[in-house]
Amino acid sequence: MPGSPTPGKQPGRRVRPLRRTAQASAIALAAVASLTACGSSGPADAASSGLTMWALTDQTILKESVDAYNKDNPDNKITLRLFANDDYKQKLRVAFGADQAPDLFFNWGGGALDNYVGAGKVNALTDGQVDLGRFTPSVLESATFDGKVYGVPANGLAPAVLYYNKKVLREAGVEPPKTYDDLLKAVKKLKGDGVTPISLAANSKWPTLMWLEYLLDRTGGSEVFGAIASGDTAKWKDPAVTKANARLQELAGAGAFGDNASSVNFDQGADAALLYTGKAGMELMGTWQYANMVKAAPDFVKKDLGYMAFPSLPGGKGDATSIVGNPSNFLSLNASSKHKSEALKYLKNHVMNDDQVDALLTSGSVPPVSGLDEKLASVESAGDKKWLTFVYDLVQNSAGFQLSWDQALPADQADPLLTNVDRSFLGQIAPGQFGTNMNTAAQ
Repeated sequence: MPGSPTPGKQPGRRVRPLRRTAQASAIALAAVASLTACGSSGPADAASSGLTMWALTDQTILKESVDAYNKDNPDNKITLRLFANDDYKQKLRVAFGADQAPDLFFNWGGGALDNYVGAGKVNALTDGQVDLGRFTPSVLESATFDGKVYGVPANGLAPAVLYYNKKVLREAGVEPPKTYDDLLKAVKKLKGDGVTPISLAANSKWPTLMWLEYLLDRTGGSEVFGAIASGDTAKWKDPAVTKANARLQELAGAGAFGDNASSVNFDQGADAALLYTGKAGMELMGTWQYANMVKAAPDFVKKDLGYMAFPSLPGGKGDATSIVGNPSNFLSLNASSKHKSEALKYLKNHVMNDDQVDALLTSGSVPPVSGLDEKLASVESAGDKKWLTFVYDLVQNSAGFQLSWDQALPADQADPLLTNVDRSFLGQIAPGQFGTNMNTAAQ
């Protein structure tokens, strides 16, 4: 993104920076401060004499950028430590509590990052320091608090999109659903054809959350969850939240997700397999699923994979172009770092530079920068070019990009959220009880 426009500003886009309430700040400070009881149990290598960074094991392109920086700066190398996803957040909390956190740390933005920001653990980043103007404005929102940016996007755009099996839909006489009513009709036809209408890894819970996120956005608009994320917990009891849960239960009751969704786990790849083997007609999932299916079923991707934005809801308050998911992951700077100049140099010159942008596009991922038209036009594979252009246009033309709720909310609300989403999906609680439960959990 050439030039340096003000971060978060773009014509036609509703900007909703996260804002921290006084109560949330106090809770965040107490939460991080309480970790000091961990003492010296934090990872010792974070206190090494050079610049340190922590990230996840699957961030291969990020690792390549570190290797490039180290080659260019042999006297000031970055020591990179990689972690498995499930353990990472806890290790990071322990390290911050013990004052042994790395100089740069990988994160999801949203509520978890805001906790560290509220505790004074993270440095704000300016346009002059890291050239913020090159990044997609809606992506920066997830790391923006009280008008200041606390993270640089570190990987590709990941909105949730509706994938479908063209052959399965064609044989059932179903068109890709453009509206919620179309979706219900498609469910009925696919079920009658002996196919699971929608693949869902409900055992992992967060894939079910994607459905509720979109249903609320389409029903009540982005303002409802925007208020919740800003600390207005009473909004959990907004009528739109109840209606969204009612629609989730309506879909489940109609057989949209089959009879065994609760036994399907995302990590095992069974949800994608149902789609590409023709046992399911559709799946709502993040853009990372495309790369998974290219690897597991390349012929299916070439011939029968379709994808589209989530259906609209005529009569709802939401904008049909709004998307939900993970705008990106971020790299943030430890406020206690003794290597800030080196860290800023890395963030400015080696994150989302031309090499990293090219690597992301080659992997089937769209980097969170603007001005990609020329690079997209040069992609050799027609299938990949179509996919990458679809994702890029989806984000660039969106009215808003809402961060996944389990990342946007404070960490202590994530487990109650996923538990209550699952209970709503299973019909164990009434639609209105979901909001009541979440309002209680947020107190």
